[in-house]
Amino acid sequence: MTTPNLSTGTPSGWLARERTVARAGFNRWLVPPAALAIHLCIGMAYGFSVFWLPLSKSVGITTQVACPAESGLIDALFATSCDWKISDLGWMYTLFFLLLGSSAAIWGGWLERVGPRRAGFTAAVCWGGGLLISAYGVYIHQLWLMWLGSGFIGGIGLGLGYISPVSTLIKWFPDKRGMATGMAIMGFGGGAMIGAPLANMLMEHFRTPTSIGVWETFATMGVVYFIAMTCGAFGYRVPPTGWKLEGWSRPETQHALISDNNVHVKNVHKTPQFWLIWAVLCLNVSAGIGVLGMASPMLQEIFSGRLLGLPEVDFVHLNDDQKKSIAALAAGFAGLLSLFNIAGRFFWASLSDTLGRKNTYFVFFALGIAMYSLAPWAAHSGHQALFVAFFCVILSMYGGGFATVPAYLADMFGTQFVGAIHGRLLTAWATAGIIGPVVVNYIREAQINAGVPREQVYDFTMYILASFLVLGFIANWLIKPVDKKWHLTEQEMREIEAAHHQKEVNEELVTGSFGITHGGLDTATALAWTAVGIPIAIGLWITFNKAVILFH
Repeated sequence: MTTPNLSTGTPSGWLARERTVARAGFNRWLVPPAALAIHLCIGMAYGFSVFWLPLSKSVGITTQVACPAESGLIDALFATSCDWKISDLGWMYTLFFLLLGSSAAIWGGWLERVGPRRAGFTAAVCWGGGLLISAYGVYIHQLWLMWLGSGFIGGIGLGLGYISPVSTLIKWFPDKRGMATGMAIMGFGGGAMIGAPLANMLMEHFRTPTSIGVWETFATMGVVYFIAMTCGAFGYRVPPTGWKLEGWSRPETQHALISDNNVHVKNVHKTPQFWLIWAVLCLNVSAGIGVLGMASPMLQEIFSGRLLGLPEVDFVHLNDDQKKSIAALAAGFAGLLSLFNIAGRFFWASLSDTLGRKNTYFVFFALGIAMYSLAPWAAHSGHQALFVAFFCVILSMYGGGFATVPAYLADMFGTQFVGAIHGRLLTAWATAGIIGPVVVNYIREAQINAGVPREQVYDFTMYILASFLVLGFIANWLIKPVDKKWHLTEQEMREIEAAHHQKEVNEELVTGSFGITHGGLDTATALAWTAVGIPIAIGLWITFNKAVILFH
């Protein structure tokens, strides 16, 4: 039996940080697929909406058994004889991302102390275990258990799983910081692409005259995700202290904003750079997340009959069959945006290694301002393909913003505490998750109530979102190198390393490659990439086939 070492906060045994230190001959390209294994699992949080309709008939099976009219949300938490409302179920989605941001902020420092394996395994227990608790909640029809399981406990797993590989990947790939984090965070964007079709298949398999098949699906996915995430967690390795990539030095042209020094996580919030990057992420995400949630109705209301070759028919005059047809096209639009959201995480983060992080965000904001501003013109002039192209690029930059920001933080504040700093920065995501949907949804409702035609209700929203990006551009422009007074001294770094690795404080730091080079494709690496590549390929194929409908 293993016990934690209370003096260092580091557990002994297989989960201990020192057990994850790579040895000579290790291939650093084994770490990204380990990170992908975790991110592809927790990314299913984006796809939980596939459960809402079946769960809204968990008592009635074929028809919804309504609760008494006077019952409220508190009653729904404990009701056993009537079905849940979709609006009550949707609170779990809010809990996911509230807990993701808060748990990443709270336990980011703990992650840096104990290492990515311990954090990744804890995430596996929380996410997989949370789904099992939710399965029991569905089985006995208790909504509060679903909230506790997937929402609260699972949300903690989301936060720990999301940030667990960040600092490790950045340390392994000093030459490709953006690409490395982009590969992992691409997995979070693609998790629903794999998980949602799997969930639908399992629900259909388990469905019976007395069961909607959801609790069985939760239980199955909980076990599968726990196994996959545990494999990912045990695949993590951290570089030896003092490891340097053999034969690599930072290009001189990138020195201005890339620091070789470290800022302690306890001081980072005292620097203006942290809050400027916080604003950059918040504003970029706010502009994209609201549109992502409203993509389907937006396309239907703006183009309505034009999607069917009936330009004279507006949305309110479509018949039921026509509405079903354009709903299928809109689903294709949502699928296309999902593909660009995923691809953008890898493409833009990789490109940032060449452009630099600050310049990459300048591209996001400049292109975004232009495209949001021109979107109403494209819509009203009948340029459907151009309108779709605008939002594909916008959503690629939305995903790219998530994937690029960890490397931006490492450039500014060093790599020592980047995981914990990234965790704190994710509060910007939680904030954007409120701002973006509120702006899009409430302005839409206000425009409709004011009698604005459906095809014009999003115009004002587009200009508001463009203004968000103007503010983001200014915040990004204001980012300068961190003041030297916040940099840790060599003695302070030695004390930190001594605490992490149980070394003497004054022990001289040895640097070098330690027999670990650039790495390449070998048998183990090929197998690891195949293991994560096959489900990604299947998910891409399914999503692509949905998106193709838009162009038929």
